[in-house]
Amino acid sequence: MSRIPVVIEGQVKTLSPGGQNVLIEKIINEFAPRFTPHGKLIYVGDADEKFIHFNEAALADLGVIIDSHGKMPDVIIHFTANDWLVLIEAVTSHGPINPKRKKELETLFMGAKIPLVMVTTFLSRKAIVEYLAEISWETDVWVAEDATHLIHFNGQHLLQLYQTKTTG
Repeated sequence: MSRIPVVIEGQVKTLSPGGQNVLIEKIINEFAPRFTPHGKLIYVGDADEKFIHFNEAALADLGVIIDSHGKMPDVIIHFTANDWLVLIEAVTSHGPINPKRKKELETLFMGAKIPLVMVTTFLSRKAIVEYLAEISWETDVWVAEDATHLIHFNGQHLLQLYQTKTTG
């Protein structure tokens, strides 16, 4: 099977064709420009190579030193416009950011000088069904097949008025 090309910091890198890498490619090419525009891609894990891209210095500048044995999220983006560290899990065979995983990530990134935002990603809505009950509160979900929307599992904005088109 052919490898999956992605452009990271102007260089073409290739992800192995297995595991969650189809979704990781969509995170880099669709999620990141839409929800973290001009963000700095700090880390990308690969099914075959854990640290296919890792800007260790950029993460250290944000107060985070990673032990090479730490269970990294699949993608890390520094969303510079909001000064957030966005931790992204790509779910294809392993589970979402559930309460246990959320605590693990909070511990792994406890030195961060900026807020953490955690996002679980799926290829399709159908893929969410198996994991829906596990997704942790205070996190977000992105579905690649509905790339323009996020699902918020938080309590900050429970009721909002959405403008609807009226016909007449």
